[in-house]
Amino acid sequence: MEVASGVAAPEPGEIRALKQCLLRRNRSREQHGVAASCLEELRNKACDILAIDKSLAPVTLVLAEDGTIVDDDDYFLCLPANTKFVVLAGNEKWTHNSDGGTAWITQESFDRDETDSGVGVKWKNVARQLKEDLSSVILLSEEELQMLIDVPCSELAQELGQSHVAVQGLQNTLQQVLDQREEARQSRQLLELYLRALEKEGGILSKQQESRADLRDERDAVDTGVRESSSKVTPASQILLALKEKPAPELSLSSQDLELVAKEDPRALAVALNWDIKKTEAVQQACNQELSLRLQQVQSLRSLRSISARTSSLPGDMENPKRTRRDPM
Repeated sequence: MEVASGVAAPEPGEIRALKQCLLRRNRSREQHGVAASCLEELRNKACDILAIDKSLAPVTLVLAEDGTIVDDDDYFLCLPANTKFVVLAGNEKWTHNSDGGTAWITQESFDRDETDSGVGVKWKNVARQLKEDLSSVILLSEEELQMLIDVPCSELAQELGQSHVAVQGLQNTLQQVLDQREEARQSRQLLELYLRALEKEGGILSKQQESRADLRDERDAVDTGVRESSSKVTPASQILLALKEKPAPELSLSSQDLELVAKEDPRALAVALNWDIKKTEAVQQACNQELSLRLQQVQSLRSLRSISARTSSLPGDMENPKRTRRDPM
């Protein structure tokens, strides 16, 4: 999307109010605050602050939200204060840092450099989520569960507005949920070992070797179709690492991550994981089943809560079910 060009520089002696703006380079998360009265001034300050060589013409300003090219002073003046701009130099193309498609695969993992204060904010956000709906504990990832378990009881009690005893019971429950997921993972590992033993005894492995050639051909066809896009992929460490290393990765991921994996294109995910299509689809199916199970559990808890609330609010005459018998005479 492009705004029609019609740059009108301030006339001599004309005074324009300064507009506060936020600037960043393409594919960067670091922002700089500046104030400018017109586009030309903003463009010059952007080159100075972001160390852009002015010889890399053209230097283009686009809206960070949707990539709209801003090349008109009147349109610039209509924008609200603190509008976010992305500065493009030369032949750079605008890219959204957090789209709704495969951004969780393509974005670089910046959570590794998270400071202690950032971790503190994260557990508080999870605690507020629990405070609003306790049944959402089923939707939390193992990392989030462990995070709440490790928080000092007094701090968590203060954040939730609950007593020390109640919060201690909550942390014990969270530990039980974590233990149950670990037990489920171990059970699945044992089942997989048993199935592998059966495959060896039945000679199924020989049939799999015969089909590997077909799988390699299929993978080559997939690689040909997605090589251009996959060359730019930088896997998101948390999700892809869990898929590769965890025996039952669906138990480690949060419900949001499960939904991302389940909805992802199998071919793109197979390339990112360096897996064949069948294995990738099997993992996606397991993630989808785990997500459905968690949602059913949440729905069941909410239904039980609703039934309990209705039971506790029965009319007063139901409190004394015994009634005086009428005299048959």
